[in-house]
Amino acid sequence: MAIHLDENTKVLVQGFTGQIGSFHATDMIKYGTNVVGGVTPGKGGTKHLDKPVFNTMKEAVEATGADASIIFVPPPFAADSIMEAADAGIRYCVAITDGIPSQDMIRVKRYMRRYKADHKMLLTGPNCAGSISPGKCMMGIMPGHIYLPGNVGIVGRSGTLGYEAASQMKDVGIGVSSSIGIGGDPINGSSFRDHLAAFEEDDQTDAVVIIGEIGGPQEVDAAMWSRDNMSKPVIGYVAGLTAPKGRRMGHAGAIISAVGESAAEKVEILQECGVTVVPNPSAFASVVQEVLAKVS
Repeated sequence: MAIHLDENTKVLVQGFTGQIGSFHATDMIKYGTNVVGGVTPGKGGTKHLDKPVFNTMKEAVEATGADASIIFVPPPFAADSIMEAADAGIRYCVAITDGIPSQDMIRVKRYMRRYKADHKMLLTGPNCAGSISPGKCMMGIMPGHIYLPGNVGIVGRSGTLGYEAASQMKDVGIGVSSSIGIGGDPINGSSFRDHLAAFEEDDQTDAVVIIGEIGGPQEVDAAMWSRDNMSKPVIGYVAGLTAPKGRRMGHAGAIISAVGESAAEKVEILQECGVTVVPNPSAFASVVQEVLAKVS
């Protein structure tokens, strides 16, 4: 089982014919993802990677029946691409683009409020590695071969740490149901709790790993929500234990600005909420093994 995307997901690539879009679309197709076409304004009616190219998302969705899209559009135009996907009826959108201005993302969030919950597009990213349901569908820039199909969900702000967790778990024979990258920007499309809720409803996910970092309240919100709503064990890691307060660390969202946003404070709150905390990045596999042994 998987959440959000599976072997039946029909994927469009926005920014299809660009260098980055072409490179990663090729990998996605090789992995087995059902890429049904792409969008590049001005190149509609042509073919690229043996797939049709369209001028607009509405044209593409009408012609292909696509229900998901992945965005490789440059930062100045990415917000418009996200809103175009929502207008076209896309249900799941992955925004890979890094460097989208915060003001643009505020505009996107405000725009998305016009849709009722049952018609609202679920957005992951921006500035994320993407999403994968191993063996079924890959929408992102991750190395697909490190993901073993299985029963542990992953939700993370850091793509690299998500790779590390999946690779370690594969080495000890533990697989992943779906891995979802929510991105490291301060304003993103969806939060940990949005995906925890989906994993809670997935009858073939037995545990969930959340990978957070300093800055922002998302990890604390997720821990408090999981304490009250999750029947499945949650395992958490928070990067940035040695980061000084007020220092921006890599991701645009990784800056401590308020009480409860440092890594140490987050770890303490996660533990209080019943989340099993991974002490360091080399311990993902051993901690997940211990937790699964208790629930089996």
